[in-house]
Amino acid sequence: MPLETTLEAGNSITNRRREFERDGFLLLKGFASPEECAGLQRRMQELIAAWNPATEQQTVFVTDQKQQIKEQGSSDYFLDSADRIHFFLEKGATEDSKLKSDVAKNRSLNKVGHGLHVADRAFKEYSHSDKVTNLVQELGWKDPVLPQSMYIFKQPSIGGEVTSHQDSTFLHTTPRPTCLGLWLALDPATLENGCIWARPGSHTEPIRRVFVRNPARFEKGDMSAPQMIFDDLSKGEQAWEWEGKMPDQFAPPSKGLFEKGFKPLECEAGDLVVIHGQVDHLSLANTSDKPRDTFQLHLVEGPSQGITWSPRNWLQYPAGKTFPSLSGDGQGPEKKRKAEEL
Repeated sequence: MPLETTLEAGNSITNRRREFERDGFLLLKGFASPEECAGLQRRMQELIAAWNPATEQQTVFVTDQKQQIKEQGSSDYFLDSADRIHFFLEKGATEDSKLKSDVAKNRSLNKVGHGLHVADRAFKEYSHSDKVTNLVQELGWKDPVLPQSMYIFKQPSIGGEVTSHQDSTFLHTTPRPTCLGLWLALDPATLENGCIWARPGSHTEPIRRVFVRNPARFEKGDMSAPQMIFDDLSKGEQAWEWEGKMPDQFAPPSKGLFEKGFKPLECEAGDLVVIHGQVDHLSLANTSDKPRDTFQLHLVEGPSQGITWSPRNWLQYPAGKTFPSLSGDGQGPEKKRKAEEL
């Protein structure tokens, strides 16, 4: 469903909002400074240094549909990560679901999530910064809340592909989808090390499936059933045959991606890719010797806009705990703090 094309009275529609509503994504150059990017990377290395893989469940993160149900869909460690900092391994760094002895732990990770914006000061500061708040308001969100954050590694040589998907599959709201992704490049993201590919205009297509808590397990008590399943919303009418997979001939030079209408979004460190929750997007494996770190936020509209977070979603905060709110008036934490000091 395309976004509404009007702002509150007195505000004009900006060119980048028009571009976002046309394509379903934006590439914003220099959104974060080199110092900010280096600071987030440095903080992540501190978190990794304090992480002991031997004392936590070792869970591999994958995006292939069948493997997602097997790995994430059967993991308490995954489900319990909503407001915490959990570490998920890259498939190429493991053997029999255990970390290989010859792989350094800071090169073993696929991602860290999903509550960095809640549980860590450095990531929380960026997540609630004025520039994030103001951008979200500019694009039309009126009561944005932050369910999820992720630090994604695309490790040199072993960083795996991310299959074609819509973010609203995993972060579903009712009665309408409202997911918005903010994908910050902390390293250059190129054709060689796994930049994002997005299909312009695909945000006007409906959500095909949702990744939900399995009623057989959570409602009927069948503990042999997987925790998570994909619920098909397309009624058998898939829009593309590569959903949850990769288009044919996706490997470089990626003829199949260009033929299907995908566009590569190469980034410098500090660039931000804004992604509508219904945009069809993916990334290729990193076969280079260069890292490709990113920090990603996902937000949705909050309850004042008549929006409900689906109780079927995999990601659920503990009872009584709400998603952190971003100010809807463009007054981020820095401005509010200064105003209070006057």
